Amino acid sequence: MPREENVAHYDGPSGGWGSVRGIARIFGKEWSTPLATETLFRQNKPKGFMCVSCSWAKPANHHPFEFCENGAKATLWELTSRRCTPDFFAKHTVTELRGWTDYDLEQQGRLTHPMRYDPATDTYVPCDWDEAFRDIGSELRLLDPKSVVFYSSGRASLETSYLYALFARMYGNNNLPDSSNMCHETTSVALKTVIGASVGTVVFDDLSSCDAMFFFGQNTGSNSPRFLHPLQEAARRGVKIVTFNPIRERGLEVFTNPQSPVEMLTGKETRISTQYHQVRPGGDIAVLMGLCKHVFAADDAAKTQGKRVLDVDFIAQHTTGLEAFEAQVRATSWEEIEIQSGLRRQDIEAAAQVYVEADRVCAFYGMGLTQHVHGFENVVCLVNLLLLKGNIGRDGTGISPVRGHSNVQGQRTVGISEKPELVPLDKLAAQFGFEPPRDKGLNTVETCEGILSGRVKSFFGLGGNFVRAIPERGRMEKAWTAMRLTVQVATKLNRSHLVNGEVAFLLPCRGRTEEDRQASGPQAVSIEDTFSCIYGSLGRREPASEHLKSEVAIVAGIAKATLPANPKVRWDEWVGDYALIRDQIAETYPEEFHGFNERLWTPGGFYRGNAARERIWKTQSGKAEFTAPKTMSATGFSDVPGRYRLMTLRSNDQFNTTIYGYSDRLRGIEGTRDVLLINPDEMKRADLHEGQIVSLVSDAEDGVARAVSGLKVVPFSLPDGCLGAYYPEMNPLIPISHHDEQSKTPAAKAVPVRIMASAETASV
Repeated sequence: MPREENVAHYDGPSGGWGSVRGIARIFGKEWSTPLATETLFRQNKPKGFMCVSCSWAKPANHHPFEFCENGAKATLWELTSRRCTPDFFAKHTVTELRGWTDYDLEQQGRLTHPMRYDPATDTYVPCDWDEAFRDIGSELRLLDPKSVVFYSSGRASLETSYLYALFARMYGNNNLPDSSNMCHETTSVALKTVIGASVGTVVFDDLSSCDAMFFFGQNTGSNSPRFLHPLQEAARRGVKIVTFNPIRERGLEVFTNPQSPVEMLTGKETRISTQYHQVRPGGDIAVLMGLCKHVFAADDAAKTQGKRVLDVDFIAQHTTGLEAFEAQVRATSWEEIEIQSGLRRQDIEAAAQVYVEADRVCAFYGMGLTQHVHGFENVVCLVNLLLLKGNIGRDGTGISPVRGHSNVQGQRTVGISEKPELVPLDKLAAQFGFEPPRDKGLNTVETCEGILSGRVKSFFGLGGNFVRAIPERGRMEKAWTAMRLTVQVATKLNRSHLVNGEVAFLLPCRGRTEEDRQASGPQAVSIEDTFSCIYGSLGRREPASEHLKSEVAIVAGIAKATLPANPKVRWDEWVGDYALIRDQIAETYPEEFHGFNERLWTPGGFYRGNAARERIWKTQSGKAEFTAPKTMSATGFSDVPGRYRLMTLRSNDQFNTTIYGYSDRLRGIEGTRDVLLINPDEMKRADLHEGQIVSLVSDAEDGVARAVSGLKVVPFSLPDGCLGAYYPEMNPLIPISHHDEQSKTPAAKAVPVRIMASAETASV
């Protein structure tokens, strides 16, 4: 049945009745038992289960409903009554299923049986677990370990992630890319370089003690909606909230709290941002240079009165590099700042004055900073701004990259990293009696390059939808089938499961909401949030199928079938009691995880610490480092006539590559994802009209043809020279080579494209 399409401007708040209706729509479609409601009440609560959606904090003083619209959707998605059984696979070939949409694939429900690809019939056929483990192990033993990749999505627990990384290293490689490589790897590289910690310094309590917040490239309303509660509280107590983002996202404009009966009945709204500036994609370096330029000017003026704006004591004691950075800022003209940012000087200065007058400032950012060719410069320039007034290492201050997937940060904490220098390899060697590989492994971009070249022979996917999430999908899918072995662990069917190696397995796992009963009884797992706090998580629902195994059991089963016996590596015991895995984590990482099991159920989680928050700078210089940016534009390409900066977007009806539906309520787009957002003035200049069907073609200067067709032109409030369209549908337009220079994070927030008009039109 065709979907009804509608595009209209949305003037309502984030939250409110729209959020309630969004949850109700998924609830009615996916589940019909009161048990779902009971599960939602346990979400993000002490002794409950931790949301599989975003990584926002689970505060000790929790709300009655400690879940947001997207968190509820993720839980109901996992608890669906639909089942994807062997009968389904018997009816549909893999080739046929490749033509299905992401949404329709996941609508088949929970996977119920381990499956093996049968090339003779082009279908998945059931197999038993012992067969799967044995055959995967046999294949892995025949391959060069350096040719095998162990990928993990951001939802696997700390226990699973620790064993997975141990398995990979005992097998013989550091090829451990994860979803962080696609989003916040730029953060890990930049913050590690300039403050010595690879994660943010803000903790949850800082939100209630700061007096100004600055946001850059982060869509709170869709990507971390529970953040709206402390934002609303901050706005009400007079905190100045300044936002820089190419799109005016409703979550950072106005909010109606769905948990407040008064607000729901009266329609009362809270204005969130006191200033909102639509910077051009790639223009944040220029904005930050402008903010710093005003701070220096304000400090000059204050000096004439015997005062200072800069925190000169902090700068002298804790930083290095100010002179070179200050010289560059002073030499940069306001004209260049305005051209590169797309903003007026007076608007940047108005924002900077908020910073000047504030005593305690927190800065938050998302992939609008990290996913650029010069994303590294974006992040270090934001650090520069904070260092000027000592806004790192005091209560109510700090830098906070808002992480996406629920445990993507925690995976790195316990060893999921392609960089051997970030992992205590000597401890692992002593602990488990083996010699870990010391060479650098493959990250996501390097994995893609290895698959294209034929060097990578096997891909093990622990969750996620790698094929759909990566750039250059057309070329990647063609090369993917040349691999010898692919193994995918998942709860639901997705595109990555349909692009197979010669030998392919699809292994269904239990979800986080489900009871994980092992030899010692029900098992808890743990996750880390965006503020570096660790939480226990305990599922209670009946598993979707008696044939499911936990992720821990799957990883251990394959590892045991692959590796030679080692008396120090007790796979069976670890599967029987996850507390034993936590003991091993604590032994490997004693500073962060001492007393792990005893602290597992700490209300609000236990904080694993951050040296930079204590003003201990684990950098090369031993101090926090000011950095002079080498460019004023983060895009990595020049502006030429006809070339646009494409920014990929997520709707409030999706999480990463999971599409819950076709309702992007907060942007007023219903029934379709095939849209091209462009401002009305650009439409006129390009001789386009609303509803026209167009194609986007790559304008990367590499000679490779790339295109996405069938996009409906929609007028939208965007900066000049900028286009918006949905991820992952636009991924075919992103070259593998288009990534941050330092971290190799794909640069999906400013992709060079051209519009190819079509005679075909559609009504709005």
